[in-house]
Amino acid sequence: MAVKKSGRLRKRPDIEALLNPRNIPIVGASDKPGNWAERSWNNLNRYGFKGAVYPVNPNRDQVWGVKCYASLADLPEKPDHVLVLVPARFVSSTLKKAAAAGARSATIISSGFGELPDDKSIKLGEELADTIRETGLAVSGPNCLANFNGGNRVVTMVDNRTLRTEPGPVAIVGQSGGLVMALKRTLEERGMDVGYIVISGNEAGLKTAVYIEYFAANPQIKVIVFYLESVRDSENFLAACEAARSVGKPVIVLKLGTSDSGRAAAMAHTGALAGSIAAFDAIAGDAGVIRVSNLDDVVEASEYFLHAQLPKGNGIGAITFSGGLRGLLLDQAETNNLSFPPLKAKTKRRLGELLGVGSIIGNPLDSGFAALNSEETYINCVKALLDDPGIHTLMLQEEIPRAPGAERKVEYIRAVNKLAKKAGKPITYVTMISHSMNEYSRDIRNGFRNVAFLQEADKALRAIRAVTSYAERKNRKKRTTKKVSRIPAAVEHAIKRAATHAGRMPLSEIDSKKLIRAYGLKTPMENLATSAAEATEIARKIGMPVVLKVVGAELTHKSDVGGVLLNNNTIASVRQGFSMIRRNVTANAPRTALEGVLVAEQVSGEVELVIGALRDPEMGPLVMFGSGGVALELYRDVAFAAPTLDETSAKALIGKTAALRLMRWWCLPPELVSWAEQLWQG
Repeated sequence: MAVKKSGRLRKRPDIEALLNPRNIPIVGASDKPGNWAERSWNNLNRYGFKGAVYPVNPNRDQVWGVKCYASLADLPEKPDHVLVLVPARFVSSTLKKAAAAGARSATIISSGFGELPDDKSIKLGEELADTIRETGLAVSGPNCLANFNGGNRVVTMVDNRTLRTEPGPVAIVGQSGGLVMALKRTLEERGMDVGYIVISGNEAGLKTAVYIEYFAANPQIKVIVFYLESVRDSENFLAACEAARSVGKPVIVLKLGTSDSGRAAAMAHTGALAGSIAAFDAIAGDAGVIRVSNLDDVVEASEYFLHAQLPKGNGIGAITFSGGLRGLLLDQAETNNLSFPPLKAKTKRRLGELLGVGSIIGNPLDSGFAALNSEETYINCVKALLDDPGIHTLMLQEEIPRAPGAERKVEYIRAVNKLAKKAGKPITYVTMISHSMNEYSRDIRNGFRNVAFLQEADKALRAIRAVTSYAERKNRKKRTTKKVSRIPAAVEHAIKRAATHAGRMPLSEIDSKKLIRAYGLKTPMENLATSAAEATEIARKIGMPVVLKVVGAELTHKSDVGGVLLNNNTIASVRQGFSMIRRNVTANAPRTALEGVLVAEQVSGEVELVIGALRDPEMGPLVMFGSGGVALELYRDVAFAAPTLDETSAKALIGKTAALRLMRWWCLPPELVSWAEQLWQG
């Protein structure tokens, strides 16, 4: 287990061995110019790693101008962290030798362990996993670019571009070295130093959860960033994310697999089985994960979390000096399901007096340049908006100067930064457009640690939406669940009956409803007919009108093959309908094995909904709610949640769907209608 059941963090000496080793042998050292082993050697030396670095190759006496050792057993001290750069077929034996020599950890840079679905690499991957379990080594990789600890100058990475090495507050873990390195450069260009990087690769050994736990317990790290292709151990992953949230450290995830093509790419890159993004959002989101859509959003969210406090609500206020930016903020707020609430009358009067105008346009406040007439006026306008109870996050238009000559602007930022320290609400700046920063602007930015500097309206509001959602979920009451000690007899019987259809999934409608009824849920009166005579007899017993539906486990969409007839009000229509359904299915789905035709009580209502349960390959079981019937296929108006949801979570699940709008008119009691409308508007 990566995290104890209580969610409390514990120290990870295995990751400490990986990122803070005493020495580093490089197995597979070669004097071939530009090879990856040489790149790691150069980086460890150029950045000043304090331990010893030992080339290891049985076919060389000397490499890179220093002594080369024939084996790990020949080193002058016990190996600690072993870099493995040998062909895939030799990796397992290398790990066994490393463990026998006393090593604590290893990084496997080599590839060829199941990234592609060929039998040889899959077998090597299975052998490697067995070896890691047997040796007990802390192993990152395979198929990776190694690791980085800026504070202790441990750079085993094969990237030969110049790297900034500082003990920064951001840790990045990713299954793609190229993306991670691009993210590191951009974060640092924006003034956010990256202290640690782990390129986790295929994760044959150490999994995502272990890295989260290590960085959550590391006092240097404030934000944990992941590029994630798949979750290989969802139980420990979720527990680690919850533990990180409990100590106030956000886990920002860029997740591959939002499309079928993306999931296929995950398979091709790391041999990972990626599940649905809806399942990930539902389960991981409740555990404290902030999923973002692209690398730009990682940067903006990191900027926010490092410098601004969490909001206590979703109301946004803003001061702009441009009507154009004001319009962009309003447009993008709607796009991102956010809103700028109307200012209170008291706030309007106060702002009007400060700006010397008869009326205030509204929120966002387009003050022109009137607010900038003096620092006192500007700060008082900021205070007025912060005092408005409907505003929980305040946005201010400004860019950080990139050259001398804007000292007045810097003084205003300094005054806001001082105010933000005790404001009780987050303050963020926003620019009209994304732009680069230089050393001058980074120096200014580093002097103001209480405000976030976000870039461009859409990116800024996406970050605020992500942070607001994170804060809302964090403030929800923690769920408590009761374990069922024994399955009720009726349910057990229904499950055993369903199991007799091994290999035939999904179940037919009849078997599905038997299982549902075993849980105490009501279903319409119905029975299966295998002839027209049986159908008419069942219809007489039920009473008109009835519905006729074809029954066959393979027919998941009955109406598509002409297998459903409604409003059968007479015995003659039932007899004719039975024959018509058989003809339709024979013509449209000739290979389908039919069990018969279901004759069912016709139930009518104003709202058709769907409730379901499924098991995602990554995140495990979850429940579904949304619009049912044909709307399910046409609009996919569904939302997902963990199966342990309580009443509050169930209401939130309903609130994520457009079905809520129909329900509030037809189904809900007045008090729930009011609650639901507030949720929808929020």
